[in-house]
Amino acid sequence: MFTPKIPVNDQPTGQIIPLNTTQGTVNGHPHAPSACHCHQQSPPATAPSRPTVQLTPGSLALLVGGGTAAVLVIGAVLVSMLLAVAITAGSLAIVALVIRSLINQERKH
Repeated sequence: MFTPKIPVNDQPTGQIIPLNTTQGTVNGHPHAPSACHCHQQSPPATAPSRPTVQLTPGSLALLVGGGTAAVLVIGAVLVSMLLAVAITAGSLAIVALVIRSLINQERKH
């Protein structure tokens, strides 16, 4: 059930791709090189590359403001979680003191 099943091709296609090991010869123009009037197009000029992100003063201020807001929100969440853990630990300590006090009172009587 958990073993992989690899499909098997029951009927091979019979097409064999020939391996071309010889390099073909490049045939030149039938006329002399000086009389060649071929019009080969040169590749189009590439546009100057621009940086993908352009930081303007407005976008930089927005980026700094967004980062500051994210840090403040994450900090507030982490501080609230730490406060919740501290309150829980304090309440457990108080409960432990009350239980210990009750047990000690039972031993005295």
